[in-house]
Amino acid sequence: MHAVWAIGLMTGTALDGFVDAAFIKTDGVEIYELGEFILHPYNNQDREILAEAVQIALKWNFEGEKPAIFEDAKKIVTKIYSEAVFALLEKTNMKPDEIAYIGGHGLTLVHRPPMDGQNGQTLQILDGELLAKITNIKTVYDFRTNDMVNAGQGAPLAPIYHAALLRYANLKPPCAILNLGGVANITYWGGADDVIAFDCGPANGPLNELIEKNGLGTYDKDGLIAARGKVSEETIAKIVSNPWFKQKYPKSLDRYDFDANLVSHLSVEDGAATLCALIGECVDKALSLLPKKPKTLVLAGGGRKNPIIINAIESRAQIVTIDADEIGLRGDAVEAECFGYLAIRSAKKLPISFPNTTGVKSPISGGIISNF
Repeated sequence: MHAVWAIGLMTGTALDGFVDAAFIKTDGVEIYELGEFILHPYNNQDREILAEAVQIALKWNFEGEKPAIFEDAKKIVTKIYSEAVFALLEKTNMKPDEIAYIGGHGLTLVHRPPMDGQNGQTLQILDGELLAKITNIKTVYDFRTNDMVNAGQGAPLAPIYHAALLRYANLKPPCAILNLGGVANITYWGGADDVIAFDCGPANGPLNELIEKNGLGTYDKDGLIAARGKVSEETIAKIVSNPWFKQKYPKSLDRYDFDANLVSHLSVEDGAATLCALIGECVDKALSLLPKKPKTLVLAGGGRKNPIIINAIESRAQIVTIDADEIGLRGDAVEAECFGYLAIRSAKKLPISFPNTTGVKSPISGGIISNF
C-alpha cells in the first residue's frame, strides 16, 4: 500500500469534552504528511453519561453482565466521533472517498493489566461498524483486544507511531516522547528498531478529578490553582513507595489506579501542587528504568500546557523538555494521529504491539476492520 490519508480519532480518559480528530498521510511505516486536526467539542450532557459509564465500569470490573449504560455510552461515542469526522472533512473540503481508513480508539471504560499469570482485560467502547456506515469510510477499531488475548498489557499502543514521529522530526537518538494525558506514558527510541514504552504513572487524570470535584472547572488552567499550593513531600513519598513504580517495563495503568483520593487529606491548592509534583517524580523514576537517559524529551498531550507540571518534570527528573509544537509536531494531535497511523498498519497486517512495549512474546497486529 502506498501512502494514503487516514483520520485518527481519540477520546481521552481525562474526559475533557473534546474528540481529537486528525488527518495523517502514511504508508503505515513512515509519515508523509501531518494534515489538519481539530479538537471537536461535545456537550456536557454526553460527557456526564460517559463519566457515569466509567464509574459503573470500575465497579463492574468484568464481573457479570455488562451494565446497560455501556450501550448508551457506545452510541454517544459513535455519534460524537461521526460529528468530528464530518467537521474535519468540512474544514478541509475533503470527501469520504479520499480517505482510506478511519482509526477510532474509542473511550476506555476500564482496563486491567495481566496479573499473576492471568491475561488482562480491557474495554474500549465504539461501534466501528456503525461509524463506517455513517461516514462512508472504512473504519478500524478495537485495537487493544488482540494484544491482551496474547498476554500483552494492552497499552501503550502509541510507541511505533512515536518512533516514526521522532524520525519525522529528524531527532537524534536516544530521545523520547512523554505523553501527558489521563496517565503519563513514555516512548524511548534508541535508534533503528530500539523502541521501549510503558506507562509512568498518573498525569492529568487525578488532577482534573480533584478540580472538578471541588467545583473549580474541569482542569487547572495554566496551573493557577497548583501555583497557590504547597507540595506535600510526605504524600509523594508514600505514593511512590508503591512497588509498581520500581516494576520493570512493560507495564500499564488504568486511569483510576491512581485517583484524586491520593490527596484527599490536603486542601485543593496543596493537593493540586502535590499531584503536579507527583507527575515529575513519576517521570524521574520512569527515566531511571531506561537503558540510557534521552537527550531530548518531547512533550505531548494536554498536561504539557500546565507550567507547574513542566517545572516539576524538569526539576525532579533533571531533564530539559521540548513542547512537540516547537519542533513542527502537534502536541494536541499526537494521540489522534497515532490511531490513523495504526489503522493503516492494521490494514496492512503490520504489527502494532511488541515485546518491549506491551509485553507480547512476539510482534503482532491488531484492530478490527469494518465490513463496510
